[in-house]
Parts: sequence; structure tokens; C-alpha cells
Amino acid sequence: MSAFSRRNFLKLTGQGLLAGSGILGLGIIIRFLGFQTEAPRPTEFDLGLSSDYPVGSRTYLPDVPTVLIHDQAGFTALSLTCTHLGCTLEQKAGIFSCPCHGSRFDENGKVLHGPATKALTVLMIEPNDLGHVILFLEG
Repeated sequence: MSAFSRRNFLKLTGQGLLAGSGILGLGIIIRFLGFQTEAPRPTEFDLGLSSDYPVGSRTYLPDVPTVLIHDQAGFTALSLTCTHLGCTLEQKAGIFSCPCHGSRFDENGKVLHGPATKALTVLMIEPNDLGHVILFLEG
């Protein structure tokens, strides 16, 4: 039976430390890549009582960003996210314009001037049992 030499001990210790460091480093990289800088954005908004939005109104909701339209047919909502590259649109004199690349949309969300080629997204609106207007960004 051979004795465990000092050289073998140092070699084994070095390999163990190197392996441990690699595993620790890999764990740090995985945690870094999975880090979320912001909380997930809500996909459902309670906009309050439907009676707060009279027929014929167009309400700009900058926090969402959306314009809520209440006409004779009911409620509709247009996303104010540009369909070109996702910038938030600005409302000026009944036209929505993109401050990033100059796209313009009419009051119904149709493209007036590119580079955007798709109309604004129509979002889902549903009243709930309490008479509140609920806006859904997805679905």
C-alpha cells in the first residue's frame, strides 16, 4: 500500500478548489442572467365605473398607455404603443404621433404616415359585475 504523498494531496486540493470555484461562478452567471430589473407589467387594469366615461368620450390613459373610447356601440380601447418599434405615441389634435420615428395614426388607429405599416392594436374591454370597465392588454 502506497502512502498518500504531499504532491498528490496538493494536486487533489487544487483540483477540488478549482471545481468548487467553477460551480460557484456558474451559479452566479445563471442568477445574473435570470435577474429581473423590473416587476412584470400588469396585463389587466380596472379603469373604474363605466358611468365615469360618458358616451362620446375619448379618454387618454397615459399610465397604460391607451385611449379608451366610449361610443354608441360600447367601449373600445386603442393601444398607444407604436406598431413600428414600440415607442409610446403622443396625442396631438386627434392624431397619434410617434416621437421616435415619425409614424402617425388617425383617431381610429389607422396608419397615416410610416414607417409603421400596421394599425394600432385594439385592446379587449369587458365590464365586470360591479359596473367597472376592465382593460386587458393580452388575450
